[in-house]
Amino acid sequence: MGKLGFYFDSTLCIGCRTCQVACKDKNGLPAGISYRVVRSFETGDYPRPGFYHYSGACNHCFSPACVASCPVGAMHIDEDDGTVQYDEETCIGCKACVAACPYGEPQYFEEENVVRKCDACKDVRDQGGNPVCVDACLMRCLEFGDVDELQKIHGDSVVDELPILPSADQTAPSLRINPRPAALESAFAEKFV
Repeated sequence: MGKLGFYFDSTLCIGCRTCQVACKDKNGLPAGISYRVVRSFETGDYPRPGFYHYSGACNHCFSPACVASCPVGAMHIDEDDGTVQYDEETCIGCKACVAACPYGEPQYFEEENVVRKCDACKDVRDQGGNPVCVDACLMRCLEFGDVDELQKIHGDSVVDELPILPSADQTAPSLRINPRPAALESAFAEKFV
């Protein structure tokens, strides 16, 4: 098995946030904390405006900044599938991973003094299932699997970064995106819908 990661097709995403809700529900997350977040963006000007959504979670990077910054090894790469996992028993709540991640994915739980994040539903995958966000998506714009295979299946138009995201050179995310043309424009504004 190769390195696992997410594929997101922004040409299909309608911004319904069902993936976000499914993730929040599965993980029992409190208000204000989400492992997967759908954001909406506006680009262009009249007469050629653009609009698109982006569903983001942990990118299970090849060179994860969260792992490199963790002083106790609580953030680590799973040897079997290459996903970035966390051990809350080892975590000391220093938040070094929170500060280091350019995507802002690790979440600090203040009451427990621990950091947690998307683990790509490892417990569900260990039972043969998909991450809940993938199965919940109404438009089937999310997939999870071997990153190289996802690249082959979806072709040359697939990218690993967008102007709204940090440079892929920083951490080499295990993420493949089929972008809407608007998603490739460097001038954008986030819209809260």
